[in-house]
Amino acid sequence: MLKGFRDFVMKGNVIDLATAVIIGTAFSAVVNALVTNVLMPFIAGLVGSPNFDDFAVWNFNGNLVQFGVLLTAIVNFLLIAASVYFVIIVPMNHIIERRNRVLGITPGQEAVDPQIALLTEIRDSLRTHQ
Repeated sequence: MLKGFRDFVMKGNVIDLATAVIIGTAFSAVVNALVTNVLMPFIAGLVGSPNFDDFAVWNFNGNLVQFGVLLTAIVNFLLIAASVYFVIIVPMNHIIERRNRVLGITPGQEAVDPQIALLTEIRDSLRTHQ
């Protein structure tokens, strides 16, 4: 039973997943700092408040319905998504595109596994000889 657990933990995908979680956790501090210390103060300068929690509060039979809290969460989500897109995704796409140009890889051209290429060649050869 312990050997099976050790084999499971030592698989490449488990190690890759653990590394991704660790890097993601560390990078979340960068994204949160960007949103909290750069983007939200900028929005506060434009609209006067860094959050909308007190916006559209409605008293319903003694219970507060706070649409502003939802609005703040939506704005925070959109800011984080935009930060990740413009700080990570766009630059990585440019780096990958530049690397592919240097290597002579055209868009849509995929690297084919040599074993699959060989099997495909054998299959096609067998079809022509029948």
